[in-house]
Amino acid sequence: MKLGLLKCDPRPFEEMYAEWLPDVEWRVYNVHLGELPATPRECEGWVGTGSRDSVYEDVPWVHAYAECVRKMFRAAAPFVGVCFGHQMIAHALGGRVTKHPGGWSIGIHQFTVTHRAPWMQPPLDSFGLVMSCQDQVQELPPAAVLLAGNEACRAGMFQVGRMLAIQGHPEYTPEYSRALMELRRERIGAERVEAGIATLADPRHSAELGAWVRAFLSRNGGGAA
Repeated sequence: MKLGLLKCDPRPFEEMYAEWLPDVEWRVYNVHLGELPATPRECEGWVGTGSRDSVYEDVPWVHAYAECVRKMFRAAAPFVGVCFGHQMIAHALGGRVTKHPGGWSIGIHQFTVTHRAPWMQPPLDSFGLVMSCQDQVQELPPAAVLLAGNEACRAGMFQVGRMLAIQGHPEYTPEYSRALMELRRERIGAERVEAGIATLADPRHSAELGAWVRAFLSRNGGGAA
């Protein structure tokens, strides 16, 4: 499967995604530097990464990315958005994203499955993923189906058309999560960082989410043009 990785900041996301989904041929687009696909059919499917920016910022590349997502939606191109990518699907298609009133979400969080789609195999009643965000989807876009959430993050995962949005980071390891929390200790606050670190031994389901993502893209995908 040939997937386009829409990379939204300078971090080595291509390495993380190659480890998470090793059976994929990746083509990297540095969206934060203005690189976008010419058409939605350049790859068989698309994955949008996290970012240090917010989807509602008045930044040229963010506006261009939102229009790209709308084009992909109209073309029914299979797309998986992670964290910022998840929020961009909502933002670009008529939902609402804001800073979360509860502040940072960090460490491993557990999500309850509220709707099970056929491609969600193996079936899980809940799953754990690393979180690292301040922004969250407050309102889903029209026609979206909520798939999973929790008290602190209602829109944990949703689907709209051939787009799948995942707020957590299945590509992050606990080790990377710990390093990121330590790096941001001053910004996040020591007490919250310590609480986040304490979750890193909790169940995490990156492999299962990888199977879901591959099945979602295979089920909705087609050959590259």
